[in-house]
Amino acid sequence: MTATTPRHVAIIMDGNRRWAKQRGLPVAEGYRLGVDSLRRTVEAAARAGIEVLTVFAFSEENWSRPADQTRTIMDLCRWAAVAQMQDLVRDGVRVRLCGRLAALPRATREALQRLSDATSTNCKITLNIAIDYGGRREIADAVRALAREVERGVRTAASIDDETIATRLYTAGLPDPDLVIRTGGERRISNFLLYQSAYAEFWWTETLWPDFGEADLAAALGDYERRQRRYGT
Repeated sequence: MTATTPRHVAIIMDGNRRWAKQRGLPVAEGYRLGVDSLRRTVEAAARAGIEVLTVFAFSEENWSRPADQTRTIMDLCRWAAVAQMQDLVRDGVRVRLCGRLAALPRATREALQRLSDATSTNCKITLNIAIDYGGRREIADAVRALAREVERGVRTAASIDDETIATRLYTAGLPDPDLVIRTGGERRISNFLLYQSAYAEFWWTETLWPDFGEADLAAALGDYERRQRRYGT
């Protein structure tokens, strides 16, 4: 890790469906190869000295997709959690879950939780998986939690500051993202890490997520290193 290496990189993994459709393949194949891309990217991020990699796996809005697609994604998450556990434990990857997990199918939720528990003492890199996640909902949940504390007399409204809010977010305990990457050519944030990305740098690529790999991550990091972060000054 160099002085200009971002501590925390967040990725909106976009383009799985388009990748499959362009090749006349089932959509499920795009998602399956997206898992391979994620594994490559985690390994590359660890080698680069990145401390935290947050990936947008499934948004709260994604539930509106056709039922067969959401079922495919949930089944794939469950399968990947089981299949990758041994390697992730061996490679020092700590898996953390970020979002409202209660709505996930039970088998998927339990598989992901077992993976998180099994890797909880690892420290080489943290893979933070945002699943059933929405940035606005996250902020609303944090506000409600703080409001309850004020109602109980645990704190005063005047005591609430940026740090206090951060401790009530799903990402509590993690540094804010320094760099947000979106694959697939889109130029929007899609309700992802809205509060945490206030001063993040953004990098967009036309590469569809199943094709994303170490060279793409290196290009993003190279661009990041050339930027001068001003934080509003």
